[in-house]
Amino acid sequence: MDPRLAHYFPPLGVRVASGRLELRGIGTDEVLALIDVVRDGVHDPAQMPFSFPWTDASREEIPRNYLQWWWRELATWTPEAWNLNLCVLWDGEVVGVQSVATRDFPTVRYGETGSWLGRRFHGRGIGTAMRQAMCAFLFDELDFEFITSSAVLDNAASLRISEKLGYVDNGVDWSVPRKERVSVRRLLLLPEDFRRGDPITVEGADALRRFLGVRV
Repeated sequence: MDPRLAHYFPPLGVRVASGRLELRGIGTDEVLALIDVVRDGVHDPAQMPFSFPWTDASREEIPRNYLQWWWRELATWTPEAWNLNLCVLWDGEVVGVQSVATRDFPTVRYGETGSWLGRRFHGRGIGTAMRQAMCAFLFDELDFEFITSSAVLDNAASLRISEKLGYVDNGVDWSVPRKERVSVRRLLLLPEDFRRGDPITVEGADALRRFLGVRV
């Protein structure tokens, strides 16, 4: 990451490290590596674990779609509504994305986590570690009052992670990812219920707080 970009746009300069895990802002090198991970597969094609079926794109469409998503996410940041997308590295290898999406943040002080992990990296505990690191960062550094999440009922891995971390039920919703209605379980995490993982070290939090107008 060119430090000049992070100077002008602090979300790009965020880095959270925890054991073998690193979360960091998505720059050009990261987004190109993430395209390769997506093209190798994120989940069983016979199932759709996401409410929006973005992985149904062809290998030829994925690079364009992913670049457009990345540019759009960077372009729409405001202190009131923002999505922080961090590249996930495990032992230095790019493996996926951990994110949080907010709206009316100065008032409501919460956001919803989301993530994806390359299929070949499933089953190693990475999904749990990346969510734990992100939640610790949000509670400790950005003054979140609570964190939400959601998962379609077929996404057992995501639901297990939520349960491990201390999320509780927060209602039911529905989505139509492949033109069929599916049930979505909504979840809520409070600071006092959060089950932490390895300690985190953080870079770039002060600049991000100033960028967002957050006081901790």
